[in-house]
Amino acid sequence: MTTFVIRAAATAVIFGIAAPAMATEWNASVWGKRREFTEHVEKIAELVKEKTDGEFTINVSYGGLSKPTENLDGISIGAFEMAQICAGYHEDKNPTLTAAELPFLGVKNLREEVAISDALYAHPAVQKDLERWNAQLLMSSPMPQYNLVGRGDPRSTVDAFNGMRVRATGGLGDAFKAVGAVPTSVASNEAYNAMESGVVDTVAFAPHAHLSFRTIDQADWWTENLNPGTVNCPIVVNKDAYAALSDAEREALEGSVDEAIDYYIETYGKLMERWEDVLEEKNIQKVEFSEEELAKFRDATQGIQDEWIAKMDAQGIPGQELLTTIKDALEEERASN
Repeated sequence: MTTFVIRAAATAVIFGIAAPAMATEWNASVWGKRREFTEHVEKIAELVKEKTDGEFTINVSYGGLSKPTENLDGISIGAFEMAQICAGYHEDKNPTLTAAELPFLGVKNLREEVAISDALYAHPAVQKDLERWNAQLLMSSPMPQYNLVGRGDPRSTVDAFNGMRVRATGGLGDAFKAVGAVPTSVASNEAYNAMESGVVDTVAFAPHAHLSFRTIDQADWWTENLNPGTVNCPIVVNKDAYAALSDAEREALEGSVDEAIDYYIETYGKLMERWEDVLEEKNIQKVEFSEEELAKFRDATQGIQDEWIAKMDAQGIPGQELLTTIKDALEEERASN
């Protein structure tokens, strides 16, 4: 070997040792546009970048990486490192998560929603379920109770739901089906077109989604207090990508979850403060159900939990245990406040 080659090889080794480690860059797949529902993803990206001096960045993509119904598939093959998913979009892919979407669980606020989600995500059966997709749960996306917007005459009684075509997924769809409605499971970003074209008469969303996906623009009325339940839409990460993080990066990510959730809840609170103004501006009629009507709705859905447990048991999933985990977490959260 010539002196020149030996020196060149030595130089390459020296520069290889001296070269700084490559920065870590993740892509996060969400959908729609930036809104209250995605603020914790934006916040955790901001915090992680700050805490690692820019060495770990998360790029948030709104629909550019995957359809919302295929985010879990993308995580499974490592197409991106982080994603927001909704259990009701693909119940067969994440059956354990649908426990949090059962109707009338009694959750009253976002803090309670965080508490039941955190407890559920920590359960071994849930973690095993998501591992099938090479996915690891990072944090929840706490959602308030869903309510309906509709066109035409208000549906002011539960009996009026008979034959009503409603955009509702998961346990919410089951709840409306129990009172004679016809649920349709379209993705949130398709709800406006479904309503405009008459595919559905009503859409069940949380307030932010009615604004973001513009279903409120077509609405004549809004159910003020139906509150049948909500959806569960965690943030998940690819397990291999998570394992590849350095200790400092992992600490920055995990250590930012609580702050990101606090920011999310604060941001959502501001939206709820102006929600009433939006309804007034758009001349939306509020529909308030009597306690008698609400009791009829709850009574009609009583068997859904039992049916869900039986369905889980048939798959070897501890359904009752998962439901008990949620109820216990709810009691603990209320006892601590």
